[in-house]
Amino acid sequence: MLFLGLIGLRLYVPPSELVGLCLIQVSGESNPSVILHKRRPKPPFFRATTRIFFHRLRLCIQLSPFISVLSSNPGGPITQFHPTFTPEALEEKVILIVGGANGIGESLVELCCQNGAYVCIGDIDSTHGAHLSLKCCEKWPVYSDPNLPPKPPRSTFQPVDITDYHDVLGLFDFAFKTYKRIDHVVVTAGSMEPMENWFDSTLSLQAIRTPPSTKDLDVNLTGSLYVVRVASVYLRHNRGPWVDRSIILFSCAAGFKETPGVSVYQAAKHGVQGLMRSLRPYFCSPYKHNLRINTICPWMTQSHTAVTKTLCDRWEEEGLPISSATEVAQVTAGVLADDTLNGTSMYVKGGRAWEMEENITRLEPQWLGEAPSETLARGQKVLKDTWAA
Repeated sequence: MLFLGLIGLRLYVPPSELVGLCLIQVSGESNPSVILHKRRPKPPFFRATTRIFFHRLRLCIQLSPFISVLSSNPGGPITQFHPTFTPEALEEKVILIVGGANGIGESLVELCCQNGAYVCIGDIDSTHGAHLSLKCCEKWPVYSDPNLPPKPPRSTFQPVDITDYHDVLGLFDFAFKTYKRIDHVVVTAGSMEPMENWFDSTLSLQAIRTPPSTKDLDVNLTGSLYVVRVASVYLRHNRGPWVDRSIILFSCAAGFKETPGVSVYQAAKHGVQGLMRSLRPYFCSPYKHNLRINTICPWMTQSHTAVTKTLCDRWEEEGLPISSATEVAQVTAGVLADDTLNGTSMYVKGGRAWEMEENITRLEPQWLGEAPSETLARGQKVLKDTWAA
């Protein structure tokens, strides 16, 4: 049975905020759980009427990870995400893709241009980035009405070093000047140095005196922080009423599952997940940024630099799935197009995707324990209320 319920101020909404609204599914189950971040699919009529209702009120569903409601299936499996989008969902959208010259980023650039979006590519690889931009302009040209001002190009390229804050600012300045607005930002840029083992057991008293490379931290985490900070400002400008704006960060399976040999890379990807989780209840507020933020967590992908022939052969022998760059790009485009998604993490393997965050939160009383979970919820509410004030 579905009903529309009001969330009172006692449920983690600061006194200064308007009372939020959420959709709650109720059954006779006794185990409490949390429905968080992603609204479940509803029948077409119900979905259409609720979408109009929420868009008109422009209320952000600021559910805390600690608001408990009853679930109809407390032991249910993780939710598979089926990316579906029409060309209209991306048409005329301005999408800035940082790290878009190669791999997953390149596939996403082409997919977005094919579906009528304008794409600004930012990448340190100027050769591939400029070539890809020209290719997209030629393959999917923009036609302008001769009686109206000319439209901007389908795609543009701007060199950027994501670890340089002023470079990131320059990229956003360039995109904003060219397209007059930015609708979505995707960070696919990444770095993995598997040969840089900070904790090698062969390190000597002499070898330890040489500082290790911080490239994996700088690119994967610091670069993502820079982009999100700048994006949070630019996405608010030249924005019409009810316009959806979002940020997608790329983590990976190492962002939630231990992966041998890449400790610093894994720490950075955990940081990306933490960044998204810290911002998802804050960014979506209509009184703050009114943005969505999500992460994509691919497992083994064909385009990854760490995928050697030896690894591929062993992977194939074990019958393990591997995703193509295009498949991961399709999942990413699906998240871009779905304006109901905020605070989700899409784990992608073999071209299929599963949303993880809802189950992590919903099952907290089981993996942490009911008493510690309840105490943690009360403490987190105190911290949130105090810091918000």
